[in-house]
Amino acid sequence: MFNVKHFDFDIIVIGGGHAGIEAALAASRMNKSVGLITIDKSKLALMSCNPAIGGLGKSHIVKEIDALGGVMGIAIDATGIQFRRLNLSRGPAVWSTRAQADRIAYNRFICEYMEKDRKVSLIEAIAGKFLIENEDIVGIETEDGEKILARAVIVCSGTFLAGLIHIGEKQFPAGRRGEKAAYKLSDSFRSLGFEVGRLKTGTPPRLDAKTIDFDRCKIQPGDIPIPYFSYTTVRDGFEQSPCHLTYTTEKTREVVSRNLYRSPIFSGQIKSCGPRYCPSIEDKIYRFRDKPRHQIFLEPEGNDTDEIYPNGFSTSLPEEVQKEAIRTVIGLEQVEITEPGYAVEYDYCPAYQVKANLETKRVKGLFLAGQINGTSGYEEAGGQGIMAGINAVLMMEREPPFILNRAQAYIGVMVDDLITHSTTEPYRMFTSRAEYRLELREDNARDRLFPHSKKYGLVPDEHHKDFEKLQQNTENFIQLLKSTSVPLSKLDGIAEYFGNREKIVLADIFKIPSLELEKIQPYLDIFIPPISPIDKTLERAAIFIKYEGYIRKQRREIDKFKKMENKIIPDYISFADMAGLRNEAKEKFQRLKPTSLGQAGRIEGITTGDLTVLSIYIKKYQSQRISPQKTSN
Repeated sequence: MFNVKHFDFDIIVIGGGHAGIEAALAASRMNKSVGLITIDKSKLALMSCNPAIGGLGKSHIVKEIDALGGVMGIAIDATGIQFRRLNLSRGPAVWSTRAQADRIAYNRFICEYMEKDRKVSLIEAIAGKFLIENEDIVGIETEDGEKILARAVIVCSGTFLAGLIHIGEKQFPAGRRGEKAAYKLSDSFRSLGFEVGRLKTGTPPRLDAKTIDFDRCKIQPGDIPIPYFSYTTVRDGFEQSPCHLTYTTEKTREVVSRNLYRSPIFSGQIKSCGPRYCPSIEDKIYRFRDKPRHQIFLEPEGNDTDEIYPNGFSTSLPEEVQKEAIRTVIGLEQVEITEPGYAVEYDYCPAYQVKANLETKRVKGLFLAGQINGTSGYEEAGGQGIMAGINAVLMMEREPPFILNRAQAYIGVMVDDLITHSTTEPYRMFTSRAEYRLELREDNARDRLFPHSKKYGLVPDEHHKDFEKLQQNTENFIQLLKSTSVPLSKLDGIAEYFGNREKIVLADIFKIPSLELEKIQPYLDIFIPPISPIDKTLERAAIFIKYEGYIRKQRREIDKFKKMENKIIPDYISFADMAGLRNEAKEKFQRLKPTSLGQAGRIEGITTGDLTVLSIYIKKYQSQRISPQKTSN
């Protein structure tokens, strides 16, 4: 027991990775003091694995972080060395952005950014134990015995919680190669009754660019104009660094297959589950035996280094086997390895133990964000971190929690997936996970989330005013396009799309399949003042007009979804006492504790019959206002 009379900080954040950085900055923007505990304050947001931000589904989260005032988009825009748009041949719902980072510059940018924040104190230490008083968190004790007190604690431990690295038969404790791990904190979780599991991730060897024959690989340049992430970015164009694409060979398969028994994954040395969607080269060759080759992307780690990241060649094979195998890849026949690849096992807490605001169910004021909840990826971590930081402040101020649902944000999809499914393998975001993805596009992140940023003071007022002008300009422009009638005789080259009609409105041009904005603009310039060069107003208007019918349909689906989400399950309801509810459903409801009928329906294995029974009991409890005491009779 502690008789706490003075707190050192409002909030303690454990871990200086992407989750920890966003959590600390969000709390700081909401005027709270933060103690950020990290093993090495010179390695904040260091990219342990792929030196890139964004990608399919992930870039949507980065845009949402940016709309909530986060730093990830700003940092990659300032330090990126190549930017690309993905999935442009499909609809805007799945358009994504990806940027190759200068790994060292990104880390340096974040360190300097954090040092300027006067409400965040960086503390080099290893968290060892939670300090609890009356079932509430009151701080932590470091492994050196120092007590640091706070009203809330956010754990963003990444791969450092009981981290164990594997390279072939060798294994050694570390959070990542060359860095200490934290061990006592896992015991503290267990002592409080938390379930602690084990996951695994990995990374490929790093290669010396001077020893690669790039002429035998396919070059992949960046896009122009450069597609930045943050709405705040103003950066002049620059010469982008190319990436390259190459492939494994039959010889690669032979070398890896011959040495599978030496892989910790296959020897039984690693018993935890790895990422399904980012498998090691051993996994790929074993699982896809009939595939003659696999893609390998050669990605530079920065402008001031010769190190190359071979994306797609993650491995924990022995170093000598890694060298033999990587030299069978096209263009890498003489390559030298600068750092071997490895796998790392680490502890995590299955996410059924946190609420939708990321506060733990067992301990008030204790929040979890990032890989400790079972996710994989910088973007997923950052999205959880910013939500945990905001909600820790709201908890302290006794305000309602900030919860994004599946129809509001990819962050909402991710958190809901975690708490309703409690993944047993590293979770990664994809656009396919979002059933309302037409409403959750990259381009409308501010439309969806700026009202929350304004409410919580996360973004400067002038940014909101500027965006309100953009919204109004977009609406005015849409109305202009819909009200401007033009003769087909003036539309040489596209008149055939409109049959025998004499006139159309300008908005109809946007509905022509596969007609890009660059080809539309000359027709607009004939009838309305030119918009140059295809600015955000035109882009936003084009998406809305082209997909207006689909968007309208999806909004009807969202209305149905909201009705299910609004059927709240009372906190005191007893699942065990529900006659007619299957035992499996009782067990899952009791374990996961869904807060709404909609959330209950997303739990794996729950049937329509289970939801019918639950719905009847919700109505019964709400109409009769049955107390917990009456329920047990």
